[in-house]
Amino acid sequence: MGLMLVDAFGYPLWMWLSFLVLVLVLLGLDLGVINRGRRDIGFRESLYLSAFYISIGIAFSLWIGYALGRDAAFDYLTGFVVEKSLAMDNIFVIAMIFGYFAIPRPYQHKLLIYGIAGVIVLRGIMIGAGAAAVMRFEWLLDVFAFFLVFTGFRLMISGDKQYDPGSNILLRWVYRHFRVTEALHDGKLVVRLPDAGGKLKYHLTPLFLALVMVETADVIFAVDSIPAIFAITTDPYVVYTSNIFAILGLRALYFALAPLLQRFRYLSQALALILVFIGAKVLTSSLLGLESIPAWISLCVTLSILAGGVVYSVWRDHRDRTAAGKAAERPQ
Repeated sequence: MGLMLVDAFGYPLWMWLSFLVLVLVLLGLDLGVINRGRRDIGFRESLYLSAFYISIGIAFSLWIGYALGRDAAFDYLTGFVVEKSLAMDNIFVIAMIFGYFAIPRPYQHKLLIYGIAGVIVLRGIMIGAGAAAVMRFEWLLDVFAFFLVFTGFRLMISGDKQYDPGSNILLRWVYRHFRVTEALHDGKLVVRLPDAGGKLKYHLTPLFLALVMVETADVIFAVDSIPAIFAITTDPYVVYTSNIFAILGLRALYFALAPLLQRFRYLSQALALILVFIGAKVLTSSLLGLESIPAWISLCVTLSILAGGVVYSVWRDHRDRTAAGKAAERPQ
């Protein structure tokens, strides 16, 4: 037990605690200062906050490079980029959840902060279990790699699918077994309201349901992101820190990109290519015996695919808007 307190997954406890303290400080700053009084933040401030979180995440790679070496820093950055890219896909789902429950923007800030706090705990549990499993069963990496290749090709073939929160099995179960109010009740998650006989009983609010849906969506997305990061590196410290730093800026990224979501229509295809590339990299090394692709090349390929998807999306959107404008100007 004493060894576990000093050494967790091969790293001193102070390294984990220092990272968690930094995360708590950033969450406290976000919830207690930036979002104080439930004030709304605009598009420009969201961009600044998103840039701040991305800068913090990238700066942490310097510490990774100093403490663990250059390759570990490249692996961290690759994982950070992949997780941030997958988080952008998650934003599409979150936007539909908030729209379904008609959650006003000031309350969206609160739910996203709570959601991120929950994600930190859930990802910690899932990554810890994954790291322990990979350490014991190395063949799991090949399973993860096959899964990533399969998922990538499935995304490329199926394309984007609209997410319908109302069809969620968990949501339907909650409606059947709990009392739910339609009012927001000043941002509370649970309220006590009188029933027909005047007796006070607990009711869930739409904010509680939206929070459950956001957490559920993250668990679903973690099925892709966690195998992806383990296919990049099995170092638990690099895996967890890159995941959490990418997620920390999700709130700011949401408010910066929510108005522009439809313009990045080819982002899913870019993410699919990234998943296929990461999975293929592991399989060619383990099954074919080829030399593993250097970490810095993996980072460059990941960034190039992501940038290509974004640029192509913007170009196609501009071309389509221009064509639509010219068609509207033609005489009928």
